[in-house]
Amino acid sequence: MRLFHKPEDYLAFERVLGEGLQRYPVELLTYCVMPNHWHLVVRPSTDEALGRWLGWVGVTHVRRHHEHYHCRGGGHLYQGRFKSFPVSSDEHFLTLCRYVEANARRAKLVARAEQWQWSGLWQRLHRAATLPLAKWPVTRPTDWLQRVNRSLPGQALAQLRECVQRGRPLGDPTWVQATAARLDLAFTLRGPGRPKIRNQ
Repeated sequence: MRLFHKPEDYLAFERVLGEGLQRYPVELLTYCVMPNHWHLVVRPSTDEALGRWLGWVGVTHVRRHHEHYHCRGGGHLYQGRFKSFPVSSDEHFLTLCRYVEANARRAKLVARAEQWQWSGLWQRLHRAATLPLAKWPVTRPTDWLQRVNRSLPGQALAQLRECVQRGRPLGDPTWVQATAARLDLAFTLRGPGRPKIRNQ
């Protein structure tokens, strides 16, 4: 379902994100708001911060959306809980940010990623102050624009999509195993479906 119909809709959502960032201990590293979904790369300071922030953002955005479009009681904008996964602070982080910031180009909404206004990439290039973007944990490469505008290799794209769908940590194998154990995410490392029953 389309969430954003005009520039004012995107701006209103960015305002909600910004208000939420003032209320909860979460840092926004980059983002991309698309017509029917959005991606956020964030660093919460506490275990509860992410869920509370996104819960507040969702409820506030839905309420204001219904009020603006005079459709109170018109049903849900969002179905189900948000999807999230941890990522290591290395080249995997850069791959994730590249994926997020290239979203509009990949969807053919713009010819080049930096032309999409509703993203962290556009914000940084135009030094916009719509949303407070935090410093990245790794140095952004000098050829970042070129990287974002190049298609990700198929394997990297498939790995990212699997992390999104399953909540699986993104990083090198040792980091993934340790993070999954620490955050009780071991189930995300198993294949889909029920475990096989063994005959005794």
